[in-house]
Amino acid sequence: MGLKFIHIVLVVLVCFCYNKLVGQADSTVIPLYAIDERKIIETKWRYTYALHLQSNTILHKADEAYDYYLNFKFDYTYEQYLNGDMTKGNWSMNEDELFYSFRHIKKWKVVEINKSTLVLEFKQANAKGSFQYHFVRVTSEEAPFIKPLNELPDVNVDAEDPGKWFSLRKKKNKKKRKRKRDREPEEKPIYINIELIGGGYYGGIDPVLRDYIQIKSSGRLIKEFKSVANGLIVTKKDIPREELEQFAEFIIAQKYFEMDRIYDCTSAVCQKRKQEKPTPIPLRLSVAYGQRKKVITVPIWGKDESNAQYIDYPVSLDNIIDAIQRMAHRRE
Repeated sequence: MGLKFIHIVLVVLVCFCYNKLVGQADSTVIPLYAIDERKIIETKWRYTYALHLQSNTILHKADEAYDYYLNFKFDYTYEQYLNGDMTKGNWSMNEDELFYSFRHIKKWKVVEINKSTLVLEFKQANAKGSFQYHFVRVTSEEAPFIKPLNELPDVNVDAEDPGKWFSLRKKKNKKKRKRKRDREPEEKPIYINIELIGGGYYGGIDPVLRDYIQIKSSGRLIKEFKSVANGLIVTKKDIPREELEQFAEFIIAQKYFEMDRIYDCTSAVCQKRKQEKPTPIPLRLSVAYGQRKKVITVPIWGKDESNAQYIDYPVSLDNIIDAIQRMAHRRE
């Protein structure tokens, strides 16, 4: 009887210790997806359109009568401007969740954030599906927010290796700095940045998960292509500055900055095609030239397998996109 009692006690102790260890392991699980707060801090955004994710339908888009801007400040406060009205509040991050209040929505999921684009997603309890708010990055000059006189100037947190620049500056003596001041300032080249993402249809033998091309002002071209079967393939090359400037002039000649921000369906057939297979992948093209910047979105770009084009957009937009893709795919 004594041995049986001891056996029961040992089983209970083993179960207790196991549960304790499992609980500790569960409490230290590292989240699979988290957003770096530094990508949010001191950024300003302009709303462009709202999308119903499941149907790939644009429900609303910004126009002259609807202006909405966001400013996330370094002290975890935010400002938002909606059609002339300015409101403020506090913001915070938890992994990929962004907490700030807009029209009774207090929690958003950050679907995408980069140097030019912000996509926030939310779900309502009384509505089907998810809704996405799409924003584009704007400068302080483009935003309606007034900077206080005692606030520090904007800092570019994406600057390459600021520590290296600082160490080189310390080594220069006063004599060299004086000589540098005597020189005439060099004229900086016009800032150029081009980003192309999406387009086409999701399907086929090897569905495409990501198709992204960026051409930086330095002439560095980066192409990221990811498919289900082959995974992610990244290619990089350098475009001569002279060629990049000529291409920018070509874009301007195609009247890119005079185009609409969004070209969407105007027929029931087009809306229906958004929900059919293979699924259309929205195309987004962003071009910055000096102080000018525009992001154009086309939910169904190009023609499908039946050679049908569902959205009417300028042919010159195709010319620009084709030129970018040729530049990215050509052999050096």
